[in-house]
Amino acid sequence: MDDEIRIDDPRAPDVTALLGLHLAHMKSQSPPENVFALGVSGLLDPAVTLYSYRRAGELLAIGALKDLGDSRGEIKSMHTTAAARRGGIGRAMLTHLIGVARNREYRLLSLETGSVAGFEPARALYASAGFTECGPFADYAPSAFSTFMELPLQ
Repeated sequence: MDDEIRIDDPRAPDVTALLGLHLAHMKSQSPPENVFALGVSGLLDPAVTLYSYRRAGELLAIGALKDLGDSRGEIKSMHTTAAARRGGIGRAMLTHLIGVARNREYRLLSLETGSVAGFEPARALYASAGFTECGPFADYAPSAFSTFMELPLQ
């Protein structure tokens, strides 16, 4: 297999299409005010780095890392195509993002994900990588629709 995880452009047509599916899924699971997924413009923020997982050039997953300052980072926009789920690609992307965070010498890596049943696979993936539930961070407010998780990296 010719698998590659690399920095990618959120404006690339296939990335934009996968982001559209990601945002649609988030909106189908949570009220609009509780959807914190980044679209193309949010992923173009200089504090955010978007990565793609490709096999022989085909886009199978995306994930982003946001620099929160003060040696902290946030996982954003994790999404795997429906056809590629349960194949270890989401785990590979998460492992890659954790590695980048370590290389950047972050002390803490945080994330926000949904709390409803549709997000159980994501919460299980994060927990299996060592993330534990925590309170809101950065600009997030407490919400019944959000689960906040963190992973100390020291």
